[in-house]
Amino acid sequence: MSGDIIANSIVALVALGMGLAFVSADRRSPTSRALAAAYAFIGLSIYLNLAWTSPVPELPWWTAWFALPEAAATITMLEWIIRVRRTVPVDPDLDPRFGDRVLRSGQIGGLLYGLFSLMWPDIRISHFLRASSNPEVFLSGGFWLFALPLLYATLSGTVGILLLLRRRPERAETIRVLAMALAVPFLSASFILPVEAAAISVILGEIIFFIGSTHYHVLQGQRGQFMSRFLSPQVAKLVAEQGLQRAMQESQREISIVCCDLRGFTPYAAAQPSAQVLQVLREYYDAVGDVVSNYGATIKDFAGDGILILVGAPLPMAYHAPRALEMAARIREAGETLTQRWSTVQHPLGIGLGVATGVVTVGVIGSASRLEYTAVGSAVNLASRLCEQAGSGEILVDARTADLAGADRLQQRDAVTVKGFAEPVPRYALG
Repeated sequence: MSGDIIANSIVALVALGMGLAFVSADRRSPTSRALAAAYAFIGLSIYLNLAWTSPVPELPWWTAWFALPEAAATITMLEWIIRVRRTVPVDPDLDPRFGDRVLRSGQIGGLLYGLFSLMWPDIRISHFLRASSNPEVFLSGGFWLFALPLLYATLSGTVGILLLLRRRPERAETIRVLAMALAVPFLSASFILPVEAAAISVILGEIIFFIGSTHYHVLQGQRGQFMSRFLSPQVAKLVAEQGLQRAMQESQREISIVCCDLRGFTPYAAAQPSAQVLQVLREYYDAVGDVVSNYGATIKDFAGDGILILVGAPLPMAYHAPRALEMAARIREAGETLTQRWSTVQHPLGIGLGVATGVVTVGVIGSASRLEYTAVGSAVNLASRLCEQAGSGEILVDARTADLAGADRLQQRDAVTVKGFAEPVPRYALG
């Protein structure tokens, strides 16, 4: 086996390894599957065409099939861009169909390249592959017969990427897409470069995209680590295993809702520098987020000093009411520790909480540009109203939560009229 065959075989193995890495890291993602397929076909085409095919007068008829992995790599690479586009919210003022049509037409270019290669394999070998070794063939019709479909596919991919970037995707995806745009010229150049230079060109393209993909996964990991401080790790696992759409399907279920906010925060915020207020909120969110994560609950909302927490959604929880009370007690404990440190003589701070249980509708709502997991029902409103009535260090609980959790630690209070409820609402206080 010559040195060129060994070098190109190694390059092919690197491409195959990248494809395996992409699919094994996120095999349920349609984008990852398309990307893995593209690099698998790139690796196979390198091995077959760079390592084993050279421009000679006579070639076995079956070498024509060596071009099919190249065509498949082109098609699946464009398919990856299409699938990435589907993950990015669409601007209502833009027509997403144009970009998809351009990319689909580029895939037709890849199909034509494969078809022409089956029809005229000798011309492909003698006039297209390694064409830079004989510059005269650049002026021949045989060269452009194969170059034009691939150039059009590359151009359509470039247009698709530019239209994708116009939607302003998240930073991680932007880096990965730009890395692909920079890598493609090096990958494409390997068709016409001499064998010894083609391996270098391909490996440069692989390195460029590998750097972009590494940035993508690091940023995604940082985001997941950050969100795990506020969302239950079980939720992240559910989304990873079942996908966001299935994990967040709309449903009705009984859950417990915990609402908490800081007492005296408005005058405190007016009297303190904005940087100090932001630091207070940051530490408050961190403290509550840690407790919520430990109890497998989910933070639905941050609204100033108010936090709304769901116990029993998206993941069902058999004993959501007692867990909600335990969690509320822990949040009160953490909140009191922090508010004692933040308070001033003129502006003391405290924390109050409300807990309610009931059947609500949970699911995803939002627009094309933003989605939010939410819960809708009277229990959500009741938890908020009880929180408003709770004094500093007080946890007010509704009757349904008391029934499910047991009233051993609860002290019954007078029923009160609550906005949005026709009858006075029984309530309890957690000691």
